[in-house]
Amino acid sequence: MKVEHKGHTTIVKDTIGNTEEFFRKFEHEYGSFKNSNLIIDLLHDKEINLSKIKLFSELSKRHIKQKKSFVLVADNIDFNSVPSKMTLVPTVLEAHDIIEMEEIERDLGF
Repeated sequence: MKVEHKGHTTIVKDTIGNTEEFFRKFEHEYGSFKNSNLIIDLLHDKEINLSKIKLFSELSKRHIKQKKSFVLVADNIDFNSVPSKMTLVPTVLEAHDIIEMEEIERDLGF
């Protein structure tokens, strides 16, 4: 797991290529990330699927309730099948864009 801080955002990258194992480690370390916007980079897992994405569902809900963004990055996923409460994009750049938009919405009171 590689962690990088950029301003008000923390990028957590799976370096193992095993989303289930990464999720367990991330869940254990979540307390140190809970106060910043999160980008979870799962691009390293070439066998990513919807059930692996859904592992992050509860953490995502909890994080969003704290008025922070939680964006997953993965490719080769049917984006239409992802639960509507979760944010999944194909690139880290798009994840940053989503966070910027959500920050603006929060600042405006939406």
